[in-house]
Amino acid sequence: MMLHIPGVLGADQLREARALLDAAEWVDGNVTSGYQSALAKRNMQLPEDSPLARQIGQTILAALGRTPLFIAAALPLKIFPPLFNRYQGGERFDTHVDNAIRVLKGSEFRVRSDLSATLFFSDPDEYDGGELAVEDSYGVHSVKLPAGDMVLYPASSLHHVTPVTRGARVASFFWIQSMVRDDGARQLLFDLDRSIQTIAADRGHDDPAIVQLTGVYHNLLRRWADS
Repeated sequence: MMLHIPGVLGADQLREARALLDAAEWVDGNVTSGYQSALAKRNMQLPEDSPLARQIGQTILAALGRTPLFIAAALPLKIFPPLFNRYQGGERFDTHVDNAIRVLKGSEFRVRSDLSATLFFSDPDEYDGGELAVEDSYGVHSVKLPAGDMVLYPASSLHHVTPVTRGARVASFFWIQSMVRDDGARQLLFDLDRSIQTIAADRGHDDPAIVQLTGVYHNLLRRWADS
């Protein structure tokens, strides 16, 4: 499942974060790369242990906790602290797959990367190129979203970022370990949840059919979830 989640961050949050990011000291993006990614990756990042990255990352995590669409789609168990990258001057990230396990530097915190997320801090008209292209069985899907919007997609997907030929593409990226490991099961639960919400808006949450369907949702979640 690949999902566009609009408006994760508001205008004031974006303005404050972007001012800090534009003034930050960036380092070679390969500081967080595995062997395969290091061969493909050409960009800049904030250091993983940067206080600025932690500060803006906490803003993102708090915003995600207030975003029902993200919670319904990801069913998050653990979220890797958000990282930040910048592409400019032809920088790119060739086709790769994300590491299955991400370990937070200097700690025992680890995340199984079920889902990958990219949250955009640059609007599309600020740069040329820089599309996130994600491959699945139906082809390649290119994404270039407004600042404050986020795309969520399976971390097992092959994906790449096209070269940025004008301006700068600034974004946050991170990984989610879901309570439901299987992408197909997670998609079924998401579709069921959205259908329940749509019907309930018309018939009311106390309608017997809604109560029954909600029970089906939670019993499936109980069957498939790790906690």
